Amino acid sequence: MENGSYSRLRLAFVSLLAWTAVGVVFAMPRFASSAAWWHLLRASLADWWAWGLLVPAIIAVDRRLPIAVNSLGTRLAAHIVIGVPITLVYSYVSALLQVILGAMAWTDAMSLGPLHETLKGGFLWSLLVYLLVVGSWQAVQYSQHYLAAQLRLERLERNFSEARLNVLRMQLDPHFLFNALNTISSLVVNQPKLARGMIEQLGDLLRLSLESGRRQQVRLSEELEFLGHYLAIQKTRFGDALHVVVEVPDAARDIMVPSLILQPLVENAVRHGLSPRPGGGTVWVRATIDDAMLCILVEDDGVGLGADWMDDRVGLGLGVTRERIVTLHPAQDAGLQIGPREGGGTRVRVSIPTRVVEAHGNE
Repeated sequence: MENGSYSRLRLAFVSLLAWTAVGVVFAMPRFASSAAWWHLLRASLADWWAWGLLVPAIIAVDRRLPIAVNSLGTRLAAHIVIGVPITLVYSYVSALLQVILGAMAWTDAMSLGPLHETLKGGFLWSLLVYLLVVGSWQAVQYSQHYLAAQLRLERLERNFSEARLNVLRMQLDPHFLFNALNTISSLVVNQPKLARGMIEQLGDLLRLSLESGRRQQVRLSEELEFLGHYLAIQKTRFGDALHVVVEVPDAARDIMVPSLILQPLVENAVRHGLSPRPGGGTVWVRATIDDAMLCILVEDDGVGLGADWMDDRVGLGLGVTRERIVTLHPAQDAGLQIGPREGGGTRVRVSIPTRVVEAHGNE
């Protein structure tokens, strides 16, 4: 209530200053005449203050017109008709203000003099001022409608992006769970003890997944913790045939990254790079901050991509991860690139802007 009253008072004060400035500007050319300048100034101020007083009524009339806002021709014709009586009312409002300012006698204001003056020479000018007021109000309305439409469009785009991200995340969760269970099932009969250990690790993975909820982004440190449990499952399966090197500086650990981004990359390296290779191999997970970008590299020294490999043939895990990065960071240099590693194997590079860093507790 208080803020609304303050806003109205401020608007009234600004309007008073604006109409006063207009009155002063239009009075200045008359100062060269023989009449007293203060008399001319009072008369000019009364004329323009009268329009200021009539603006709320003009806006109220315009709002009640049963004509669509985009029907400009029809609204203009209606306002020309409405402008005639309002112009006549204006002549008496101006006369009353001149009486208050001492520029006109009360008897003159209450006679037919103001009406005669308006009809004699000022009618077209007053009608033009009325149409200018209406036009200014229409411009304000169009501006408000445009801003409201822009806000609605931005909200729809944001909701669409969030819905798309949720769909992608829903694709990734069962994909990961299916692969983890498939790994465990391969050991249940022959190595039940190892299978039980993997089930415990899977339980920890599911707990972390539930704790993250539906968050689309988490700290890189949380992703590394999640990856650690996944690697524990894979190490149980592959033993000494799997080596993992993680090199992530402390400065990068609080940067926000898409949730479940590392696990699909490492899983792809293990399944398609190292599993077909006799004796296994090594997976490297590195992170660097370069030129306001977080660069995550996942490399393996496995069998490589093959001569007939094409970038559009990536599997579900990498495909969904790439789409999530692009959706989370549109119109930015974010993305996922896949290529051969020097010395053999595969190299996956993820680039994410570091300006998405968030403080602790602000997720």
